[in-house]
Amino acid sequence: MALLSLLLGLFVFVLEPVEAETTQSTLDPLDASFCHGGLEVIYPELDVDKCLIIPKNHKFREKISTVWKAPQIYFSGAEKKKTYVLVMVDPDAPRRSQHPAYWRHWLLVNIKGYSLEKGEMQGMTLTDYHPPTPPQKTGFHRYQFMLFEQPPHTKISLTEEESSRGKWDFQAFVERFTLGEPVAALQFLTQNYKD
Repeated sequence: MALLSLLLGLFVFVLEPVEAETTQSTLDPLDASFCHGGLEVIYPELDVDKCLIIPKNHKFREKISTVWKAPQIYFSGAEKKKTYVLVMVDPDAPRRSQHPAYWRHWLLVNIKGYSLEKGEMQGMTLTDYHPPTPPQKTGFHRYQFMLFEQPPHTKISLTEEESSRGKWDFQAFVERFTLGEPVAALQFLTQNYKD
């Protein structure tokens, strides 16, 4: 009977799924150090709460690019009475190794702190959500979510030159509205799901 229990336990252990690519240890140290502050990005089947590489299993890379809509954003450290700015960018367009530029995927302003605490973002959209869609054969791209405190009485907008998502001067935007450093930041890496 003891032998049967041991064999059954061994059988169950062998059948447990393994998520090979979802650990921080597979990331470059610089990429792993980007995340801070406790920001959480929640897709239907994937909760991103630390820097990671999107796993190939379960077709996550395909779903994040073609199926899933804008994620839910949760920040437990939000102060109820403060207002925030959320930026999602790909800093590796067109590819990380060739003079990359920022591509703006999502920009929301006037986000109420109390709504971030609940994961129900209420704010104004300046750039609609565009899913991660790294081109084929360009390797891994970083998708960065940064949450900034919005200075009081500051109306944030995009200039006419910033109407295009591509080659966005993210640093100039941050400086123009004195956003400072993000209070929380999170990133994941993914590549084209056909690669």
